[in-house]
Amino acid sequence: MGAGFWISRYLLASGILFIILTVVEYSKGSTSKADILSALAWSLVASAIFIGSKYWRFRKAVACASCSDTAK
Repeated sequence: MGAGFWISRYLLASGILFIILTVVEYSKGSTSKADILSALAWSLVASAIFIGSKYWRFRKAVACASCSDTAK
């Protein structure tokens, strides 16, 4: 699993999370530019933690009980 795989995973995860957080902000009613930027920041940080932990498990060859896509 090369760098392209992990970058695409990160972009996919952060994109989906950004969409979810943006929909939540719009459902609240009054959405400002700061709310959208906050959703973007949170999606980037949360995705970095999520993908970073998956990468760490992959490098250490630790089995993830809830993951079915681990390569061995």
